[in-house]
Amino acid sequence: KWFRSSGLTMLLPHGYEGQGPEHSSARMERFLQLAAEDRLQVVYPSTTAQVFHVLRRQQRRAFRKPLVVMTPKSMLRLPAAQSPVAELAHGQFQAVIADPAKPDPKRVRRVVLCTGKLYHELDAARNEGGGNPTVAIVRVEQLAPVPADEVRAQLARYPEAKAVWAQEEPENMGAWHHVLARFAERGGPVPAYAGRPAQSSPAVGSSKRHAKEQAKVIAAALGTADAAAANGAKDTSRARRG
Repeated sequence: KWFRSSGLTMLLPHGYEGQGPEHSSARMERFLQLAAEDRLQVVYPSTTAQVFHVLRRQQRRAFRKPLVVMTPKSMLRLPAAQSPVAELAHGQFQAVIADPAKPDPKRVRRVVLCTGKLYHELDAARNEGGGNPTVAIVRVEQLAPVPADEVRAQLARYPEAKAVWAQEEPENMGAWHHVLARFAERGGPVPAYAGRPAQSSPAVGSSKRHAKEQAKVIAAALGTADAAAANGAKDTSRARRG
């Protein structure tokens, strides 16, 4: 605002873990609003290496700009989020991370774009029962500035797939509207939304209700909810014919 550079870095607790509103949301959407004109950097890393490299990048850059890092508490003890020493010693921060499972592009019918903690839950659900080769999961680790070109390059790898943006936050919160606006202004297909409906509170206060909501978010993102609904309709139709 005052044409002064600032290297301010904030690590804010953010992650839907069933602990209520105060433990769930760093109000990502507000920081993304403030990030207009590239005033802020907002990231949501999914691994320890990504956290290390984004902090290193912040220190070594030739310019200073505030950095906001979303840091879920549950990832502190999540084995899937831990990185080997080699990833810390080499490489750099990746704004977009391709699916490490490397599914066959010809078989993929659904590309899920997500960020941070949710990736690990989606990946675990996808791998249940031997995995789902028709679903690819791409992580958008940097939310501001939006790496739109890199995201589009990932989507171009799967020309037959439907793109979906998945998030834990309610529809009126999180990164959805920020990302949607960037896709819309550049033209081309816009991802579908998979997440909680718009709500007045960042999260519910019941861990049981949270678990049910989270399961629905994951099912909607991976398309298993659509499959279950279709199977249910078939079963109903058969019952009526019977």
